[in-house]
Amino acid sequence: MAAASGQPLSGTDRTTFEVAFDLKAEAPNWPPVSVERLWGEKTTVEYEMRLLNVPFFARGVAYGDLVHVRPDQNRHELVFERLNGESGHSTLRITLLDKRARREVQDRLREVGCSWETAAQFSALLAVDVPADGDYRALRDWLKARAAEGAIEFQESAISALHLEQLPNFP
Repeated sequence: MAAASGQPLSGTDRTTFEVAFDLKAEAPNWPPVSVERLWGEKTTVEYEMRLLNVPFFARGVAYGDLVHVRPDQNRHELVFERLNGESGHSTLRITLLDKRARREVQDRLREVGCSWETAAQFSALLAVDVPADGDYRALRDWLKARAAEGAIEFQESAISALHLEQLPNFP
């Protein structure tokens, strides 16, 4: 996996670890994996990690969020237990239904300060980080218009309290 910014997403020292997120089936064959692993860095709080990348499938968490983990001795990994604190970032998943829309979508995301991750096995899927200071309402309106045209689908995986304040009529 690589971030659009070109920043490495792998752990490079003893304070960075993978956090396993067990995923529940939302529909037949979705999500396409049962566990998603995100990079996290230790904080000063025991069993707390700050997430360092954007989830593709895990819901309710975003880049920079603080999460509580538990060591699972059988699996030999750290497993997500709960959200400890929001970073103010939000997470979106965008599926490109029309391949010609990729450049337009990526240009718009760049314009509003978003970054995203892609994976070769899910080439039509973008895991998008909306920064805390982003104008989420304008981005959401733009995405809804592209979705209505049939170019994309998008899912709001984790919307921060900061971004919810920009959406007075959020469902």
